Amino acid sequence: MSLGNIVEPTLIIQVMAKYLVEVSHSSDKIECLYTIQIFLSSGSHFLTHADWGCLDGEHKAWFIIEVDTKEEAMQIVPSYYRRNTKITLLSRFNLTEVESMLSHHEIS
Repeated sequence: MSLGNIVEPTLIIQVMAKYLVEVSHSSDKIECLYTIQIFLSSGSHFLTHADWGCLDGEHKAWFIIEVDTKEEAMQIVPSYYRRNTKITLLSRFNLTEVESMLSHHEIS
């Protein structure tokens, strides 16, 4: 019995980009504490699990998020803090990739 042309299904996995979100805030003690309070009471998993540098004098919060675009990552940040937010696309490399890239840039 012939089933004709059978097309095998393929699984397509879309990998989202990974971003480091860095949110700067005031070093004023009260404003700093309010910022932490806002993040912790936001209900956002990412904001409530942010890492803070305040106790070391670095008044910033950091978290990593996997989304499609930088704009999506920015939407997680409360609007008041967006102007002081830096979003960096994170990448990983293996040795083979780096050696291949270097071979394309070697000076003859």
